[in-house]
Amino acid sequence: MLLDAAVDLVLLAHLLFIAFVVAGAALVARWPALLPWQLAALAWGAGIEFSGWLCPLTLLENALRHAAGEQGYAGDFVSRYLLRLIYPDGLTRGVQLLLGIGVLLLNALLYAPLLRRRARRR
Repeated sequence: MLLDAAVDLVLLAHLLFIAFVVAGAALVARWPALLPWQLAALAWGAGIEFSGWLCPLTLLENALRHAAGEQGYAGDFVSRYLLRLIYPDGLTRGVQLLLGIGVLLLNALLYAPLLRRRARRR
């Protein structure tokens, strides 16, 4: 039961991390001290997508599943949980690249007003 809770906690942490990568710039507008953390998360998330590597949280989730007597899964978190909701055909390398580019573009759009305000103050 404890291992099942740990799997759920890793899943929740992974989902929150992805949300922070995708739209954390909106939080930075409210709490500017989050800027270095969000930029680091953004770089990591985009790097994972562009490189095709598996996120360590996926590896941790699978290890916990195995320890709990469950079966792990092949692939990454995005293809296992999120991509099925968005792209039912599955994750391809091209889709991964588009997701990485999309995350960077979305964050550029979210950061643009912050940068404009900062430039006006100077």
